[in-house]
Amino acid sequence: MKKNLLWLFAALFVSVCSTTLLSSCDKDDDPAVIPQPPVKEYFTLWNECEALTALKAYVADVTNPSSKNFIKEEDRIATFDMDGTFIGELYPTYFEYNLLEYRALDDVTYKDQAPDDVKETAQEIRDFVRYGKKLPDHFDMKHAYAAAKAYSGMTLAEFDAYVKAYAATPANGFKGMTYAQSFYKPMLEVFDYLKDNGFTYYVVSGSDRFICRSLVESLGIEPNRVIGMDVRLKSSKQGAEEGVDYTMGKEEYLIRTDELIIKNLKTNKVLQISQEIGKVPVLSFGNSSGDCAMHNYCMGNQQYPTATFMLVADDDARDHADLAEGARREAKWREAGYIVISMKNDFKTIYGDGVEKVDFTFNENT
Repeated sequence: MKKNLLWLFAALFVSVCSTTLLSSCDKDDDPAVIPQPPVKEYFTLWNECEALTALKAYVADVTNPSSKNFIKEEDRIATFDMDGTFIGELYPTYFEYNLLEYRALDDVTYKDQAPDDVKETAQEIRDFVRYGKKLPDHFDMKHAYAAAKAYSGMTLAEFDAYVKAYAATPANGFKGMTYAQSFYKPMLEVFDYLKDNGFTYYVVSGSDRFICRSLVESLGIEPNRVIGMDVRLKSSKQGAEEGVDYTMGKEEYLIRTDELIIKNLKTNKVLQISQEIGKVPVLSFGNSSGDCAMHNYCMGNQQYPTATFMLVADDDARDHADLAEGARREAKWREAGYIVISMKNDFKTIYGDGVEKVDFTFNENT
């Protein structure tokens, strides 16, 4: 009797569920058809071009489990330079150069106490920007040492706030854009595309690591995926004692010192990638000779096929480009085997709607 009752209850349950499911279907609908999610559209800000075709073909190949070139997801590593690769570079020079110029020559809270060599370096940037005076040889290193001094003593939170405050100011040479907004919008679509295809991308820049972190935070790039120029840090009460001999207290915080550890350019980029990522990239994106070593390291990957891209600033209508230099670089990059991205020909927009290139302006009282 109990078995019969159980069977009856089961039959009634199935009958009710079936009736409910059938009544929920429209008579004109085929219950066998399962709605498909809309296909995500990538690269809406690009024109069809050689670089885009190459990137999509590469990604399709190495993410196909049936391909002999298949790359495991944990090995899909992409490295990106920052300045001039996915953020504006010519307004009117590197963001970190502009920041140092402001810090040493205009910032009323610091300029009167800035060391002479820091002021000299900042003035050389100003003379280059305003009057076209050539920068001294190896200026990248001179700037790095001066920048280390200029922000020494700041806590990491103070420096982050300082960078973001300057980045919130209007970008010189443009209307409708701040420095913080000056991303190349088509390149941000590359980030999105790679992420959705199982790649992990890293920012590998010659600029200060903490400047880079401040600028890319809005893109959702985690701090541990940012590699850049480094200065030595220390605990707030550490004094001159070596870190190996000093135990930091829980109430202490980290501050910047004036000691430069590394300028992250050329082969130094490769060394930092090896130390911090521990894997050879399979994709690499850059825009200058400072990125060639990183590209060559990628191309030398012995385990997987690779692709390397160089962005060329060849658009003087929407950006402040040096066309002769752009043409020279394009020829050089093609000869080296890098895939060229042309801002002029490949991008439908650079900075997005509402941004207009204008002449640079300077305060003649400074």
